[in-house]
Amino acid sequence: MSQTPHPAGPVVDSIAQCDWAALTDELGEYGSALTGRLLTAAECREIAALYHEPGHFRTTVDMARHRFGSGQYRYFTHDLPKVVRELREAFYPRLLPIARDWAAKLGRPAPWPDTLQEWIAMCHEAGQSKSAQILLRYGPGDWNALHRDVFGEMVFPLQVVIGLDAPGSDFTGGEFLMTEQRPRAQSRGSSTTLFQGHGLVFTTRDRPVATKRGWANGPMRHGVSTVRSGRRHTLGLVFHDAA
Repeated sequence: MSQTPHPAGPVVDSIAQCDWAALTDELGEYGSALTGRLLTAAECREIAALYHEPGHFRTTVDMARHRFGSGQYRYFTHDLPKVVRELREAFYPRLLPIARDWAAKLGRPAPWPDTLQEWIAMCHEAGQSKSAQILLRYGPGDWNALHRDVFGEMVFPLQVVIGLDAPGSDFTGGEFLMTEQRPRAQSRGSSTTLFQGHGLVFTTRDRPVATKRGWANGPMRHGVSTVRSGRRHTLGLVFHDAA
């Protein structure tokens, strides 16, 4: 297989400067890993402000109505804002080797081609043709139930969330939550404070876990704890489309 191409540009540089060896190790150990700063405060505010421009989105979901928690999120159309498109395209080739390694450890197919465009075309051919990029907004008392972002048979095993507001000043509470279902044991939970402009890479549904008999899958779910005050916006980058 040919070497995976890496796009170029300012956003790409911030992603390239991450310590990908350390991120890979942390993802394997915990199922999530912080990237460090990817966007400036101004860039974060610009993305968050898009929430008030409905033309960027294909649909709005009220979480309480669907019993997903409380708050709102909006799915972007395929005509993504430039910075969102660049972030997604820059992350894919960095995450691809991890995805393929995890698939090999779990004895699963690794259908993901070298480019995001090829992979999204495969999703569309399989009937998953709706954009899954998300802008989320939480206010006081809002929260997100533990879940997985699996929208069909075509699934990329990693995704990214980027904080757009500053914890402690723009909002309080609202930690990113993950739980791991462990074999023959109680589930393990973790919480992460997501700082403005920083990203968190995390597993979509499970990760490989080393056992005495080899590798096993560790099912995981993610959510958001209750926002106690203020307003919390995040950008969700998903690397497969929805049915």
